[in-house]
Amino acid sequence: MYEKPCVLAIDQGTTSSRAIAFDGQANIIAIEQQEFSQIYPNSGWVEHDPEIIWRSSLTAARQAFADAEAKGFHVVSIGVTNQRETSIVWDRQSGQALYNAIVWQDRRTSEFCAQLKRDNVETELQQKTGLLIDPYFSAAKIAWILDQVNGARQQAEAGKLAFGTVDCFLINRFTDGAVHSTDATNACRTSLYNIHRGEWDKDMLKLFNVPAAVLPKVLNSSDDFGMTAPDIFGRSIPIYGVAGDQQAASIGQCCFDTGTIKSTYGTGCFVLMNTGQQPVISKNRLLTTVAYQLNGETTYAIEGSIFVAGAAIQWLRDGLGLIASAKDSQSMASSLSDNSGVYLVPAFAGLGAPWWQPDARGAIFGITRATGPDEIVRAALESVCYQTADLFTAMAEDGITPTSLRVDGGMVANDWLLQFLANVMDMNVERPAILETTALGAAYLSGMKAGIFGNFEELATNWRRDAEFKSSMTAEARAHLLTGWRDAVGRVIQK
Repeated sequence: MYEKPCVLAIDQGTTSSRAIAFDGQANIIAIEQQEFSQIYPNSGWVEHDPEIIWRSSLTAARQAFADAEAKGFHVVSIGVTNQRETSIVWDRQSGQALYNAIVWQDRRTSEFCAQLKRDNVETELQQKTGLLIDPYFSAAKIAWILDQVNGARQQAEAGKLAFGTVDCFLINRFTDGAVHSTDATNACRTSLYNIHRGEWDKDMLKLFNVPAAVLPKVLNSSDDFGMTAPDIFGRSIPIYGVAGDQQAASIGQCCFDTGTIKSTYGTGCFVLMNTGQQPVISKNRLLTTVAYQLNGETTYAIEGSIFVAGAAIQWLRDGLGLIASAKDSQSMASSLSDNSGVYLVPAFAGLGAPWWQPDARGAIFGITRATGPDEIVRAALESVCYQTADLFTAMAEDGITPTSLRVDGGMVANDWLLQFLANVMDMNVERPAILETTALGAAYLSGMKAGIFGNFEELATNWRRDAEFKSSMTAEARAHLLTGWRDAVGRVIQK
């Protein structure tokens, strides 16, 4: 082992690609970020340029690698974490994508999914995949590309095309086309993967009309995903860890025991609770998913997915110009004694769990002549907390009642937000000392195989709390706010 080994984690997200190098004590020693633009071809459509995904990831990875090694560290392995469900289909020989990446937020397949629901196949799909029928997941996106790009379906059936979520696409590029693999946490987000049998499901492939020939090999989350091409970093480096961003954040938060729970506040918000080796099928429209897979053994989680969290703050900044930076939202919200009855429902890409209304659209309610930027900004922050409360209500109805919540993601630097979250949830909210939990989870998975990190029990000792927020709101005030929120949601839901 090298004297100063480190792991390079590549975190490819919805709005940026990042790379972070961690040493053996989980300290950050180098970090680089490359933001990129979103593409909105039509209402409800969201795309990314796959070449920009690749170039931004490559640039960030090379810079973080160089910075770490300039400090005397030696990068011994790579971990990859990624925006989930975002789908890319590419030519196996050239490596070129046939179409832009269709992003997880994209709603173009709403009618196709609605027809599947009318065909009464959702119960079977949920039993096999743990998911619900929604444009959010990859299968309908793959089918759309194969049907809309001229000649794509014929090429796919002939074995000339490859599908992958973003992790799979990046691994293929980093290995110069040698590897077409994903891990179980990403495979399980496609609607094509049987989470009980641990394999692609023939019935689901038939349902979505996706040829098996396009699918990647599914590996453990900590596994051998190949070696990077030697010209990328000047030497070949093994890729030893892969997980979808929310599962990676759960690992970074050390949610290894049954019942431990985390919520990530990034572009969207995602709550994951470890349910151990038994998958729990929700009766309240939450998702059953793979938390991680190690040595062929699957650990499951139950998940609630909120499509818009930090994206609402980005909209306030870039779309409306109400704030200059996300940091402004804290002071603006805290300047008000209450929300003045203003509610923002950020259904910019439909509503996720527990509503699953892809055709819902955003709205602001309760506006008066006195409403100004502060009230709208506060309403956007509050909406993130209300949506989290909706998820926990659904969990409670499934018999799941956690007593505390670990949070991470870019939004949790906002103390006002976390205090309001604790108030609305009537629950202790814990913020970790290391906020880069998504990248850290990928680093843990890679570093475990590389010998830098120990097992999960040892990793759990790394978790440290930065701050804890406790509820200071009366039950009456909480009930009043949530009643107003649920009334607002009811107004945007398609009847």
